Amino acid sequence: MHSSTPISSLFSFTSPAVKRLLGWKQGDEEEKWAEKAVDSLVKKLKKKKGAMEELERALSCPGQPSKCVTIPRSLDGRLQVSHRKGLPHVIYCRVWRWPDLQSHHELKPLECCEFPFGSKQKEVCINPYHYRRVETPVLPPVLVPRHSEFNPQLSLLAKFRNASLHSEPLMPHNATYPESFQQPTGPTYSSSPSHMFLPSPSTVSYPHSPGSSSGPGSPYQLTDFRPVCYEEPQHWCSVAYYELNNRVGETFQASSRSVLIDGFTDPSNNRNRFCLGLLSNVNRNSTIENTRRHIGKGVHLYYVGGEVYAECVSDSSIFVQSRNCNYQHGFHPATVCKIPSGCSLKIFNNQLFAQLLAQSVNHGFEVVYELTKMCTIRMSFVKGWGAEYHRQDVTSTPCWIEIHLHGPLQWLDKVLTQMGSPHNPISSVS
Repeated sequence: MHSSTPISSLFSFTSPAVKRLLGWKQGDEEEKWAEKAVDSLVKKLKKKKGAMEELERALSCPGQPSKCVTIPRSLDGRLQVSHRKGLPHVIYCRVWRWPDLQSHHELKPLECCEFPFGSKQKEVCINPYHYRRVETPVLPPVLVPRHSEFNPQLSLLAKFRNASLHSEPLMPHNATYPESFQQPTGPTYSSSPSHMFLPSPSTVSYPHSPGSSSGPGSPYQLTDFRPVCYEEPQHWCSVAYYELNNRVGETFQASSRSVLIDGFTDPSNNRNRFCLGLLSNVNRNSTIENTRRHIGKGVHLYYVGGEVYAECVSDSSIFVQSRNCNYQHGFHPATVCKIPSGCSLKIFNNQLFAQLLAQSVNHGFEVVYELTKMCTIRMSFVKGWGAEYHRQDVTSTPCWIEIHLHGPLQWLDKVLTQMGSPHNPISSVS
């Protein structure tokens, strides 16, 4: 036998239980990683009577009801498998159901699950058939009136628009996640998991939805409106990088639903990564250089089920200004939210945007146009800005990005094109 053969390989073998469970593995990538993940699980489940049998029953009969299969929750909630850390329910859903799974944001527990990951109990259910994958909701078309009956004094979006146009603070307010997010001060929102942060029916309604516009006694007929549908674009967002008020490098077009924006230097044009460390700028000062060194793993953006999440994977905090997020939580539109390391925050909700757009078309071009501000999200690394910082605006921060959401912007474009032009005239001397 060759003298360089590792001693460990002479004694390595896969137990029958692990081999059996690997028989239900989905996909053919990362064979060794999956084997180690299953081996780690088997060692935990063997300590619990009936747990192995219950897992095998769930995997072999996916359509049949099954019980929770649990393992102890670790201190940080994550599980390490071969130098990689991940959430346990995500790891085993990836092994046995969805090999392309990227994040826990893509999973929701079934009602039958007694120990879902999000419940923060001492045990976590890893039964892959106790979770479902989040589906992108179908957004109803926006019905643009053919004949405007707009009265600028009666805008349903006065709260949103007036705050945006007339009460912009000298410096944006600041909020820190999760401390500032406990008690929303704005509209009442549903607390159901599938509609988190959506306004209740009494708060927001579709003035002329397909189901109501031609009802009994209604003066409106469907022919009075032009339906404008939402279409998913090829690139869900684009990201531009700035240093102070200077754009640096090319714009990154995101086609993958999971995008990492970090401070490293991978030159391979990976569609999942935007490496800021690659970008050069001859005007860079020492503050910018030092800040860039601390971006590290940066931010992970997820686009899941019509919602955008930002997870701070840097050792330093990130700072986000998202009008959609601020509206959800009842904050001032210009508020800057601090996301500490290891935390994630929903920064855009397509369904909320759809509801606001459906309202605004009945109140004029200007109100619809105002929603374009909701489709741009600004985010700084390491250094914050706003009332609690000496930097007044984002262009004073050393390193920041601007995210344009293509789907909502294209939808707005189609609606505005149908609406024509603003009601308020403007001249060269006004």
